[in-house]
Amino acid sequence: MLGAMADLALAPVTRQVSGRAAPAAVPSGPERGQPLAATVAELSVLDASGRQVPFGALFRERRVIVVFVRHFLCYICKEYVEDLAKIPKSFLQEANVTLIVIGQSSYHHIEPFCKLTGYSHEIYVDPEREIYKKLGMKRGEEIAPSGNNIHFIHRDRNRLDHKPINSVLQLVGVQHVDFTSRSSVIHV
Repeated sequence: MLGAMADLALAPVTRQVSGRAAPAAVPSGPERGQPLAATVAELSVLDASGRQVPFGALFRERRVIVVFVRHFLCYICKEYVEDLAKIPKSFLQEANVTLIVIGQSSYHHIEPFCKLTGYSHEIYVDPEREIYKKLGMKRGEEIAPSGNNIHFIHRDRNRLDHKPINSVLQLVGVQHVDFTSRSSVIHV
């Protein structure tokens, strides 16, 4: 769900980029080799009110995890976002990290999707798929940009290839989250 690599044969599916390194070059069509921020920062996403927000403004001044989902009707994406909803805001605040989901839909679908999944972190849509196209994405992706640096990229190989959430959280210093919602059984 995170990522921005266009040529799977030429680039790894998952890679971690050092926080001290120069901005990561991300292959993406005609802008091959440019940093992610320079490639797509000027494009807009829409919030739940339909207000345009420059994509670059989402991560320019803060550390974020951006999860691109295929669409809000994808059952696998819905389950992944339901798990993202279980991440306590206090865990993210302690690590000074913001969680953002971006979907390919109309902004009218944000509120019902959040109600359905219980997701209360930031969420936006790219209804014309401009960012998706510019990054060469066909599936969901995950990126962890901060300022103009990309610290982590993962591209799903198929609809079931989401990066485990705790692996992504660990990379940005967020404490482990227990995603099991099973009730405890007490043996007497």
